[in-house]
Amino acid sequence: MATGPQSGGEISDELLAKLGSLSTQALVDGLWVMGWPNAQIDGTKALHPSHKCVGRAVTLQFVPARPDIAQDKPPAGESPEYEAFEKCGPNEVLVMASVGKWDSVGGDIKFLRLKQREIGGLVTDGSVRDTDEIINYGFPCFSYSTTARQGPAYMQPWKCNDIVTIGGISVRPGDAIVGDQDGVVVVPAKVADTVYNIAHGREEIEEIIKEELIKNPGPPGIFYPFMSGKVKVDSPLGKLLATKGITPENSNQFEGSADW
Repeated sequence: MATGPQSGGEISDELLAKLGSLSTQALVDGLWVMGWPNAQIDGTKALHPSHKCVGRAVTLQFVPARPDIAQDKPPAGESPEYEAFEKCGPNEVLVMASVGKWDSVGGDIKFLRLKQREIGGLVTDGSVRDTDEIINYGFPCFSYSTTARQGPAYMQPWKCNDIVTIGGISVRPGDAIVGDQDGVVVVPAKVADTVYNIAHGREEIEEIIKEELIKNPGPPGIFYPFMSGKVKVDSPLGKLLATKGITPENSNQFEGSADW
């Protein structure tokens, strides 16, 4: 059967930590100015306000329940979901592609193992149950919602570490998953270093803009359009950045110096 590679590349621990230091909106903007499709997993929300995650994706695909699928699925501890669990640790985020938004991908007993693995996070476009206990487990969890009902009547875990679609977004094993109070973003491994460089530069520029607007209150429109990602040297923003030592010679955020 013809198919492409599951993973798009490798992300080092150092780069992973740098991606996790940025906001999800900076990462989305970095991908956007590169011309990449929307990378935010719509609909997933942090289970608790303190939750923030970063890690390499370990994926799990659920499929609608069917008697023969239930019979053929590897049993008990050999199930694809437990295979996925054992691949997770502090630098991994388990990405569970659900069948339905309101179907449970798991609860306190299953996810106790994720606590023991000290997982970097859990992201799903389905629901979780035993919410209070999962929050007590301490690992970051992002889901569409919570529910009291079980999931096995509606879907079965079927495949570990293949490309999955979650919230309308493709996720490859090894992609960087970053989540905060604004949502969850997928940074493709193949372009992760470039995305970081762009996003980090944009965050620095936005801090300079905010600092200037606090010092000299006025409409922020004077420093836009910035969303194109390429600053004109002779624009008000370009001139402001020059006073801070940011120029095309040392930044990839300008027209003519952008390396993306």
